[in-house]
Amino acid sequence: MRLQRNKSTRPPARGYLDGQMLIAMPTMRDERFARSVIYVCAHSTEGAMGIVVNQPAGNINFPDLLVQLDIIPEADLIQLPPRAGDIRVLKGGPVETGRGFVLHTADFFIEDSTLPIDDGVCLTATLDILKAIAHGGGPVNAVLALGYAGWAAGQLESEIQDNGWLHCAADPDLIFGRDVELKYDRALRKIGIDPRMLSSEAGHA
Repeated sequence: MRLQRNKSTRPPARGYLDGQMLIAMPTMRDERFARSVIYVCAHSTEGAMGIVVNQPAGNINFPDLLVQLDIIPEADLIQLPPRAGDIRVLKGGPVETGRGFVLHTADFFIEDSTLPIDDGVCLTATLDILKAIAHGGGPVNAVLALGYAGWAAGQLESEIQDNGWLHCAADPDLIFGRDVELKYDRALRKIGIDPRMLSSEAGHA
């Protein structure tokens, strides 16, 4: 896994679905996104990028990643701040799965590295944020995603029109909540859909 070193990042012009949640419908043809909930980080005429927030990354945990990335020595794990041990590692999507992306609250910001998205949510993809968390700093809430979901120009709009996705407003619990496996049903209930009654028919939320 790798995170970028500091690199200048300019916030793109706000897109239609920036800061929204995508909820996969049963009609979703791509099995990689079945029952997925995605936080949209950027959406424009050039395409879209988002982070899947409800797929755990297997047996990978955050403290072990800190050791693998030489951020802290293994002997220091016992001194790791409790907040660091609580951070979930997610499968963020099928693109660049060896790269790490941290979604976090806006109480932490690195100039030229942190991308503000919406409603107090930011994205940082440099090792500096992991170092800050490991040493007791960093944001109050964060998740680390390996990889991301990406769409070419017009692709996401087409998938929404084909009833592949619903969308709804994001909230901190859907993004940062630790009960990852329950986020799909919670997202559906947020827009008034009982998951047990969900059919293959869908409109736009």
